[in-house]
Amino acid sequence: MKVLVVNAGSSSLKYQLLETETGDLLAKGICERIGIDGKIEHKKNGEKTVREIAMPNHAVATKIVIDTLTDPVLGVIKDMSEIKAVGHRVVHGGPYFFESCLVTPEVLEKLRLCVDFAPLHTPAHLMGIEGCTAVMPNVPQVLVFDTAFHQTIPEQASTYPLSWDMVEEAKIRRYGAHGTSHRFVSGIMNEILAKEGKNPAETKIITCHIGNGSSISAVKGGKCMDTSMGFTPLDGVEMGTRCGSIDPAIVPYIMKKKNLTPDEMSNYMNKECGFLGVSGISSDSRDIEAAILKGDHRAWLAANILAYQVKKYIGSYSAAMNGLDAIVFTAGMGENNPELRERVCTDMQYYGIEIDNELNAKSHHQPNIIKLSTENSKVAVYLIPTNEELMIAKDTEAIVKAL
Repeated sequence: MKVLVVNAGSSSLKYQLLETETGDLLAKGICERIGIDGKIEHKKNGEKTVREIAMPNHAVATKIVIDTLTDPVLGVIKDMSEIKAVGHRVVHGGPYFFESCLVTPEVLEKLRLCVDFAPLHTPAHLMGIEGCTAVMPNVPQVLVFDTAFHQTIPEQASTYPLSWDMVEEAKIRRYGAHGTSHRFVSGIMNEILAKEGKNPAETKIITCHIGNGSSISAVKGGKCMDTSMGFTPLDGVEMGTRCGSIDPAIVPYIMKKKNLTPDEMSNYMNKECGFLGVSGISSDSRDIEAAILKGDHRAWLAANILAYQVKKYIGSYSAAMNGLDAIVFTAGMGENNPELRERVCTDMQYYGIEIDNELNAKSHHQPNIIKLSTENSKVAVYLIPTNEELMIAKDTEAIVKAL
C-alpha cells in the first residue's frame, strides 16, 4: 500500500511517500514558508529539486505535493489514485488519544481539545489534516500520536505529586514524546533479543532518542514503563536549546530576578538553554564536538552534562525494571555522535556494559543496525536508526485495511 506520511508545521509540510509492503521510501520533501511565499524541496532517488511557488495555505501546499509526486519527471506515481491513505504525525494526544486512529469529525473535535497541550503543534496538525481533506476528500486519513506509546506508563511513574484536584482538573501527567521512535526501535531490539532466546514479554530495554530534542524510555516486555519527557517536551535531559529537568524553584527565582513574564520564562527555558546556553557557541552537537577538540571547556561541559544525565537515566531505569538487557541509541545524535555514545557507556562496569570503541567511532551517518557492545558485555548496546515515518505508514495501513 502506498501511504503518504505528513508532518505539518505552522508554515511547513514535511512529506514522505512509502510503500508499506517493502518499506521503500519512494520520495520525500518539505513545503516551507506556507502563507508567506512558498518553496518546495523534493527528493527522488537522492536527487533534490527546489522550486519556489506560491503556497497561501496548507491545502495549496498539499496540492503542490500531489502535483510533484505525479509529475512526469519528478514524480513516482502516475496519479493520485495510487495513494491509498494518508498518515499524520501528531505530537500530542492529550488525555484523549491512546492509540492511532482514523480521522473522523468526532476525532477532529477531540484533537482541537489538545491545543493547550501542544499549542505550537496541534493547530498546525489540524491545518495539515484539513489541507489533505480539501485535496483528497475520499482518501482515508489516520492520526499517529507521539504520546500514545507512553500511555502504558504506570500511575506511580506518570503521576506528579501535586494536589489531586489540580491533577484531575488540568489533566496533568507524564505524557512523554518521541513515542513513535521509541516504539519503532524498541520493537526491533525486542526482535533481536527474541532471536537470542529472550522471552519478548520479559525483555528490559532502554531507548535513547538523542537529538536536538532528546528523551530516554524504559521499555519492559514491549511496553513503555517510564520516559524522561513529562507533561511537556521540556522535561528530562539537556537538549539543544532546552534546559531539561531543573529545580522548580529556579523558575520563579529567575522570573523575579529578571522580571520575566511566564511566556518569557518559557521561551528562555525552551530556546536559550541546553547546549546553546551552557556552551555559548551552538545548539548543534557537531559545533560542540569541534569546539571540544579546540579545548573549549564550556563546550566540554555541555557535552558531558548530557552524557552524565543519560547515564543516570540508564541507572534509574535499570533499577525500576529490575534489570537491563539492552540499550539502544537512535535519532540525530544517538545515531551520528560516537563521542556521546562512548561518554555514556564508559565507566559502566557495574552493569557489565562494554562497547567496542573502535567500531563505535566509525559508526555514524549510515542506515544499518549495528551492535556496538563486545561479546563480553552483559548488556547489549545497539545503534538502531529510527524510522518514525515507516511506523506511521504501517499504523495507517493496518487501520485502513481493517475498514
